[in-house]
Amino acid sequence: MSDANRRGWLRGAGASLGALMLGACDRLNADPRFTAMLQGAEVLTRRTQRLVTDRKALAREFSPADISPDFRANGTRHPGGPEYARHLASGFADWRIAVDGLVERPLSLSLTDLRALPARTQITRHDCVEGWSSIGKWTGARLGPLLDRAGLKPEARYIVFHCADQLGIGPDGMYYESIDLIDAYHSQTLLAYEMNDQVLPVAHGAPVRLRVERQLGYKHAKYVHRLEAVADFAHLGGGRGGFWEDRGYEWYAGI
Repeated sequence: MSDANRRGWLRGAGASLGALMLGACDRLNADPRFTAMLQGAEVLTRRTQRLVTDRKALAREFSPADISPDFRANGTRHPGGPEYARHLASGFADWRIAVDGLVERPLSLSLTDLRALPARTQITRHDCVEGWSSIGKWTGARLGPLLDRAGLKPEARYIVFHCADQLGIGPDGMYYESIDLIDAYHSQTLLAYEMNDQVLPVAHGAPVRLRVERQLGYKHAKYVHRLEAVADFAHLGGGRGGFWEDRGYEWYAGI
């Protein structure tokens, strides 16, 4: 099987499973045997994908002519609350990206600081678990060099992205997401601050969003203001590593 066909099969399988999970009834979700089965399938999916694909393999990149004229904005299109409104009104002049947790040198970066870090521009396809795709151009700071600057401690295994995106579900409703170090150090994983050669729009995550191109769309956290290096994520939210994962999605959404 070619790499393109293999990736298409994995993407289709992930979308199908995502659709199944979206339609699953509350009774099944509450059944610990059903939950354990899904978690076991997730581990198998992750191990299988990393067995058949190079961990450093690049997601397909496209030409400017392929950019979607109307890139759909999914999830929250505008965070609520006076704090985000204040930042938006000032052009995010005081927005900071904290890098902390299991790091040797905690950081607090302005957008100017972020733009000074090693950057990358790429035109890639965003694949949503709902079944649609769009192609966009992204520019941002590569996550790997940023983590090296902070200096990960040996026990760090995951990077958690804390966001200003409040969906109003659950005790605090704040969006968060996590990836492991394999995806964190992938060369296409970015903290993006530009989309299609323009400042990142609010609907797409301004001022900073994650682009992790070998994962489905819900992993691409928007409105990022803090990166936390952790050994595990059992103590965060519902303990499954992300806002939607706590509500039944798979943690590993590789394509």
